[in-house]
Amino acid sequence: MATKTRWAVIGAGIIGAAVAREILNRHDSADVTLFEKEDHPAAHQTGHNSGVVHAGLYYEPGSLKATLCRRGVSLLTDFAHEHGVAVDECGKVVVATDEVEVDRLHAIHDRALANGVPDIALVDRDGLQEIEPNAEGLAALHSPHTAIIDYPGLTEALVADFRARGGRVRFSTPVKNIVRRGGPTGTDTAIVRTPVDSQEFDHVIVCAGLQSDRLAARSGESRTPTVVPFFGQYFILDADYNDTVNGLIYPVPDPKYPFLGVHVTRRIDGGLMIGPNAFLSFSREGYRGLGFNIPDSLAVAADPGFWRFAAGNMATAARELPGVLSIEKFVAEAARYVPDLAGAGGRRATRGIRAQAMRRDGTLVDDFVIDRAGASIFVRNAPSPGATSALAIAEHLVELAVDG
Repeated sequence: MATKTRWAVIGAGIIGAAVAREILNRHDSADVTLFEKEDHPAAHQTGHNSGVVHAGLYYEPGSLKATLCRRGVSLLTDFAHEHGVAVDECGKVVVATDEVEVDRLHAIHDRALANGVPDIALVDRDGLQEIEPNAEGLAALHSPHTAIIDYPGLTEALVADFRARGGRVRFSTPVKNIVRRGGPTGTDTAIVRTPVDSQEFDHVIVCAGLQSDRLAARSGESRTPTVVPFFGQYFILDADYNDTVNGLIYPVPDPKYPFLGVHVTRRIDGGLMIGPNAFLSFSREGYRGLGFNIPDSLAVAADPGFWRFAAGNMATAARELPGVLSIEKFVAEAARYVPDLAGAGGRRATRGIRAQAMRRDGTLVDDFVIDRAGASIFVRNAPSPGATSALAIAEHLVELAVDG
């Protein structure tokens, strides 16, 4: 009987769950353990995002983001349909409100075409009104296949499928570090150390999200890029506003700012929300209240890259702060392109926290970053569209682990 290849996956967010399942899809001889420090999957970024399945409009053609996003969309939606996970192809418009934004819209259209986004179309004011009667703008880019999905539900389905195929899940088991070990035939292995035991594996794939830089550093790998957490606050509108829009309505990104800006998003439960803003988080995992964590705050304060970023982005802070302090300002921003939302009431949702990788020079890392260290692979940066791309990222990581 053939010896089984031992695999470990660290982190049961959507990417880690997809990776664990993909290993068993591809390798009959694999013995796979999925480690998760929480007592359930999708506890962090996966369970606190907007629920959007991105089509691939904005990403640099040829980048890992662009390639894996387009592949990921089809894999994700096929899996959702097969496993009864809620998904709604509600469509999206990116709305230009002045001539400068119209020019930027054309550039996004060109990039979307280069990325192979299907059925993408530029529309004028009248065309926008046909798609979204309550939206206002000079022009828009229409992506009819952009969707929304239940990401926590999908992650749970991935974990259930992984278990049904013989995979092992260890919840409530944080990983302290991963230690390289040279095998007797020159083949590297890795030791995964937890507070209760240590196990040897032939392959380890680390999908640690908000803790990715710390786990890498504890395992003897580079501390950079570091994770600087930014929170995104969402505002769920009163049910009276649920039918104000048909799909998703986004602003045209301003290249002066590193974050997209407030947009209007349908929820998979039928509700409507606006957001997110983007502001420095004083905790990597503080989703409610002030979210203040002393070690996390000190880590940001000690990061020279953050201070270089802050010095060059005072305008960003000035733009985002009013929406952090005032719901009325937040709503007013969305009402620029959906006037019927002016004065809307509602409630703050649990905030999301983005694991944003940052270089020492203060620049944000835009593309996915994947580092190899012996028998281990570390996912160092998987920002949006990381969730959309999860099943394609899983394919890529498993191929990388075996083929190098």
